[in-house]
Amino acid sequence: MSSIALRADPSCAPPPACRLPEPAPCGPALTVVRRPPEWVAPGLTRKIAAFLDRRPATPCLVVDLDVVEANYHALRAALPEAEVYYAVKANPAPPLVARLIGLGARLDTASLPEIDLCLALGADPAHLSYGNTIKKAADIAAAHERGVRLFAFDAEEELRKIAAHAPGAQVFCRLLTDNAGAEWPLSRKFGCSSAMARDLMRLAARLGLEPVGLSFHVGSQQTDPAQWDHALAPVADLFRDLRADGLAPSMVNLGGGLPTRYTRPVPEVAAYGARIREAVARLFDAPPRLIVEPGRGLVGDAGVLETEVVLVARKDETEARRWVFLDAGRFNGLAETEGEAIRYPITAPDATDGEPDGPVVLAGPTCDSVDVLYDRAGVRLPLSLKAGDRLRLLSTGAYTTTYSTVGFNGFAPLEAHYV
Repeated sequence: MSSIALRADPSCAPPPACRLPEPAPCGPALTVVRRPPEWVAPGLTRKIAAFLDRRPATPCLVVDLDVVEANYHALRAALPEAEVYYAVKANPAPPLVARLIGLGARLDTASLPEIDLCLALGADPAHLSYGNTIKKAADIAAAHERGVRLFAFDAEEELRKIAAHAPGAQVFCRLLTDNAGAEWPLSRKFGCSSAMARDLMRLAARLGLEPVGLSFHVGSQQTDPAQWDHALAPVADLFRDLRADGLAPSMVNLGGGLPTRYTRPVPEVAAYGARIREAVARLFDAPPRLIVEPGRGLVGDAGVLETEVVLVARKDETEARRWVFLDAGRFNGLAETEGEAIRYPITAPDATDGEPDGPVVLAGPTCDSVDVLYDRAGVRLPLSLKAGDRLRLLSTGAYTTTYSTVGFNGFAPLEAHYV
């Protein structure tokens, strides 16, 4: 197997065995990882390798649930005070969500269908958060009828909808946050200023809601643990202001953003936990209830996407760089390559180690000119690569199947397998 392409960093090496956490408020802690994942190569477990050795139809995603479980335990060890609310949008596959529910994870949902999925899998509605700040009134009412009691908001109109359709609910306000250091920023669409949040939290109390806390999101694939420190400082100040106003905020939602291993180094989850715990102890007058909403950080490195080469071509006879077209592209699983923001490690399992390689542009199969994955990223693949060969994109467990279209150009959504 040739492992070249995006020049994977040593940080892509298999994660060390995690230390199991002490019991934390988010649910029962298991004494052992059910089946500790066995890594046979960077980004590839023995179970995934065995499945792919059977040459399944492509494109397909294969996820090792034991990696998800190990990541969950590692996060619990790093942040034992925090309740873990898995961001279902990252990968809502029933086997994956069910495994996390069984481990004691709570769930951050973005829509009524996600809520129904979680409830069908046995989740306690009291352990769900309706964390999307943009919700239809009918969906708020339906979620409340199903027993969901925790809702996010960042605007007055949204707050009034919650008050009207989920009376007495617990609510938390999302703040605007700088997303410096994030490879997938989320800073413009969501959140409000601290001044507005103070007014809205007071309004929530007047509307008969329970304004329990504040939230923020430092951006997806956040590579700088210090960003939580920067985000927590204004939250602590606002806690003091709200208490001066007669309110009793008690919860801080730390959001998501914990990264997975792609081609660049990222700190271990323990580094994030240590920085967050130190900041909370230093900034807050009393320890708040903490919520963390990991998505990518729990499931990203658990998946491998295998794809087939459809065509290798050049745009000019004198050009050294080849175009490699795959049966997976931006419309059937690889949407996060937009702007080349997320750079997946790539291996060529049909090639021989050490054989010569050359530069390529990597593109998808559709008749859409934007279906180009990597042009500027410096991808290099074996010179022997040809139609019918396979490539593996590592760390693709998050935001792949969920970003797949239902049938653009007639191509089916990305097939997924959970082992």
